[in-house]
Amino acid sequence: QVQLVESGGGLVQAGGSLRLSCAASGRTFSSYTMGWFRQAPGKEREFVAAITRIGSNTYYADSVKGRFTISRDNAKNTVYLQMNSLEPEDTAVYYCAARLGAVVRTPGLFGSWGQGTQVTVSS
Repeated sequence: QVQLVESGGGLVQAGGSLRLSCAASGRTFSSYTMGWFRQAPGKEREFVAAITRIGSNTYYADSVKGRFTISRDNAKNTVYLQMNSLEPEDTAVYYCAARLGAVVRTPGLFGSWGQGTQVTVSS
């Protein structure tokens, strides 16, 4: 399995931007499909975005499409989530996750998870 560490969360005003990073250990990062998920208090963990192994395809939840961008740098073993036009509804703990295989949107099908980073958007 790959070990994942997120960073970049924080407090931002509505309309602002944040860039999350997820650093992976190991030499096989490019073998993994990567995803970002989030979980707000009292809610289930939900899919945000995913990217294929070499970054050729990206996928987004409808709620973030056009505002968030997922990308990866396989040379740096890192996946990013650029979040623009943030809304209070985006407040959650954000997790990155990795899986071997095709992109899916189900959290339970990802085998490796980071510890999460808090994003809080004030109105």
